[in-house]
Amino acid sequence: MFLVLALCIFIAVFYCIITEKIPTPWATMLGGLTMSLLGILSQEKILEAISERLEILLLLIGMMIIVLLISETGVFQWFAIKVAQLVHGEPFRLIILLTVITAACSAFLDNVTTILLMAPVSILLAKQLQLDPFPFVITEVMSANIGGLATLIGDPTQLIIGAEGHLNFNQFLMNTAPVSILSMLSLLTTTYLFYGRKMKVSNELKARIMELDSSRTLKEPSLLKLASVIFSLVILGFILNNFINKGLAVISLSGAFYLVVLAKRKPKEILENLEWETLFFFMGLFMMIKGIEELQIMKMIGESLIRATEGNFHLAIFSITWISAIFTSIIGNVANAATMSKIIQVMIPSFHTLGDTNIFWWALSFGSCLGGNISLLGSATNVVAVGAAAKAGCKIDFIKFMKFGSLIAIENLIIASLYLYFRY
Repeated sequence: MFLVLALCIFIAVFYCIITEKIPTPWATMLGGLTMSLLGILSQEKILEAISERLEILLLLIGMMIIVLLISETGVFQWFAIKVAQLVHGEPFRLIILLTVITAACSAFLDNVTTILLMAPVSILLAKQLQLDPFPFVITEVMSANIGGLATLIGDPTQLIIGAEGHLNFNQFLMNTAPVSILSMLSLLTTTYLFYGRKMKVSNELKARIMELDSSRTLKEPSLLKLASVIFSLVILGFILNNFINKGLAVISLSGAFYLVVLAKRKPKEILENLEWETLFFFMGLFMMIKGIEELQIMKMIGESLIRATEGNFHLAIFSITWISAIFTSIIGNVANAATMSKIIQVMIPSFHTLGDTNIFWWALSFGSCLGGNISLLGSATNVVAVGAAAKAGCKIDFIKFMKFGSLIAIENLIIASLYLYFRY
């Protein structure tokens, strides 16, 4: 009974998100709360669902505050002008440059942080060139998820997989980075075929871009210096977190609150500009995922997967890749990685005599990171980017995201599957 109700609620929420009959944050919150009212989840379980992933929410809040104050200095406009001038205003060259920067940053920083910084720049550039911001934003989102695949620290899913599989930084670099690079090439090729060829910017507009004085966009130099120092320390903290073990949320929030105090900002002017829609969306989604987990739906699917693939090593590898990609598009890459990791732990004893079972972890990594591009729900990066785009006047709905994202994901998953087959 509860299983049917939970699935109906999940489908209803998806319907509301796709059709936009109810704002996305309200849809997920209502879904989670309805599960509680019907007895699928207790209040304790709801609080547990949020607390289990509280690091993501607090990390987001901290980075939102830092990015908000950095944006007041005009440095995003300065960077946008510099980048546009570097490629002489050529739109597709600009997309290539921004995409590569985003992927490279995502490999070594949290990709949510990267997209928070890069999305405003790309939207500013598109508007400056009088182009649709959508190709810029969507390509950066895809590249953030793809770039996060390259290393152990690039995405929260990688940290989960690394911990469960006892895998180190160099192992990820040697096994997942090649697929990340190939996927980036595929992304840029597809973007060119869909959008790049159609992008036309007049010579007059290019000349105007080249004549812009980027230094005139900079303001509040004291705030810029302060924000630069604190932001640099936060990023350094992210990179060194495996050694200092303070936690991404603590590092992010510490930087944010030191910055607001030193910049003498009042709570109201900061809090009213936070992206509360994004935060409530995540809270509702976490509740719904908890409801699905409590009913052991994923466990049932996992057991079916083990029965279906037992004795067939190659089938098991490809099943993990593609099934985890599908799960990721529905429940998000973090929840998928956490759940599928447990299933792989159960599968390993049945397959350890047939081959190197570390391949299962790489398959899960590919499915989780690349599958995150299928839908808006696939990754925190997607939700943050769409929220930032909406704030800047560029609306990206569920269907629009999925049309391009699923195409990129399928291409990348085929690349990953071929890589797994020929390399291992």
